Amino acid sequence: MIIVKIGGGATINLKGIVQDLAELNEPFIIIHGANALRDELARKLGIEKKVITSISGYASVFSDEAAIDLQMLAYAGLRNKRLVELCQQHGINAVGLCGLDGKVIQGRRNQGIRIIEKGKRRIIRDFSGKPKSVNKELLELLLAHHYIPVLAVPIIDEENFAINSENDDIVAVLQQALRAEKIIQLIESPGFLADKDDPTSLVKNLSVHELITREEQVEGRMKRKLLAIRKLFEASQTTVFISDGRTAHPVQDALAGKGTIIQ
Repeated sequence: MIIVKIGGGATINLKGIVQDLAELNEPFIIIHGANALRDELARKLGIEKKVITSISGYASVFSDEAAIDLQMLAYAGLRNKRLVELCQQHGINAVGLCGLDGKVIQGRRNQGIRIIEKGKRRIIRDFSGKPKSVNKELLELLLAHHYIPVLAVPIIDEENFAINSENDDIVAVLQQALRAEKIIQLIESPGFLADKDDPTSLVKNLSVHELITREEQVEGRMKRKLLAIRKLFEASQTTVFISDGRTAHPVQDALAGKGTIIQ
């Protein structure tokens, strides 16, 4: 089993990814982002995106009701269905789902996020939370009948409300449920960079122990990403490939070790 996480950047080569996936001889599921599309729609609709940073240094998008509506438009709507369309065009019988559908990704809403704003500590609450479980029965039913799940946020909380969540955290709960042997993360970068501003500083191999050190050295969203990647190894043995989603053959390149491999 392979979990394929497709980043939401504007330059990700979706067609190349799908072409590679069509040639795989292993079962897989897809989870995708749509941040560039979300930001484009936000500009057109006049909705301002707000990024907050917790006191522990983890950055996330503030998710009020308008942000959730926008997420449904961009992630669960346009990007998800265009990706399903692309899969169908290449012989992949894909089924597009957001976390709400069949409660396929269930979470718990944040009780409050501690932030520092204008030098003062405060607690804010929004429609965001952590994924806690997946509807394994539904996913396995689809896979058993040769359907490929294509997953997106929002997910569903304990009160059946739509909430935002991080795809990296969702991958972790998928890994816990499905025990995937491989996880491919396709991003707008050659892989994990020692210096985020230097594309030649690719780190080819990382151990789980090195992730802790790297996590302490970075900030913002990368800090959150490395924490989530570290959690992937708590469920079972797996291999994580972080690779460039902009190349002609992103999945082939990832599996060939052209990005970063974490074991």
